[in-house]
Amino acid sequence: MTTALEARNLVKEYPGVLAVDGVSFSVREGICFGLLGPNGAGKTTTVEIIEGVTPATSGEVYYYGEIAGRRFREEAGIQFQNTALQDHITVRETIEMFRTLYARQANFDDIVEQCSLSDLLDRDNRKLSGGQRQRLLLAVALVNRPRLIFLDEPTTGLDPQARRNFWDLVQSIRAQGSTIVLTTHYMDEAEVLCDEIAIMDSGKIVSQGSPEDLLRQQYDGLIIQLPLSALTDDLSGIQHTVHENLGIIEVVTTDVSASLQQLTPHVSNLNQIKIRQPNLEDLFLDLTGHTLRA
Repeated sequence: MTTALEARNLVKEYPGVLAVDGVSFSVREGICFGLLGPNGAGKTTTVEIIEGVTPATSGEVYYYGEIAGRRFREEAGIQFQNTALQDHITVRETIEMFRTLYARQANFDDIVEQCSLSDLLDRDNRKLSGGQRQRLLLAVALVNRPRLIFLDEPTTGLDPQARRNFWDLVQSIRAQGSTIVLTTHYMDEAEVLCDEIAIMDSGKIVSQGSPEDLLRQQYDGLIIQLPLSALTDDLSGIQHTVHENLGIIEVVTTDVSASLQQLTPHVSNLNQIKIRQPNLEDLFLDLTGHTLRA
């Protein structure tokens, strides 16, 4: 499959800080590629280097096999994490204004239909809800019929219904053949949308692959989960890896029956025990740690 985007040994240094430390990855055409990481991991800086917003200290970005330049700028669409929209103009005027910035223009009606904005065209930007605003920002990112689209934490702050509505929009865009680079803090979002992910920590990529492959490589078994308050004593005698986070105990095991037999004498209420498959959030926390970061 054709490689749409490639980052080669990207480095970004600030005084006393190595924000991006030799990051390399490639994105195949037509997929949704997720770049994940805790706060301060370097993912936003990496994406800003690729977008051309922030200059790299060293390294190169390639777009369809050539150094990213004018063609990249004409064919890439970007939905930034924070974007200020012009006040006192309508949704219609906003889309039209951004369309005029490009020689390569998408059909106005197609954008409006795709982003579900037909009922909002005459509304002032200041009167939009969070979900409506994100749909407008996505429309702005689509005005130049982009082959490659960057979505930087696009659903932060949205309610669950608005988030899932946005997921549907992203999936419809990808179904039309666009390549998507997504940064997100939501692991469920990455599991739903991404064909491949790269997890960053401390300026480096610590794991990369499809969510399914990474989970298969990292885990062999299931997770027994129960609240800390359900324990009658400690689990020091349990012959399994035991994690405790935010009042929840998790036991990773390949033999659920044997593990439950060991746990039962230490649990006051067996109804509070849950058994589940490992997910991307488990992988993320195991690779980057459980410590809260600013």
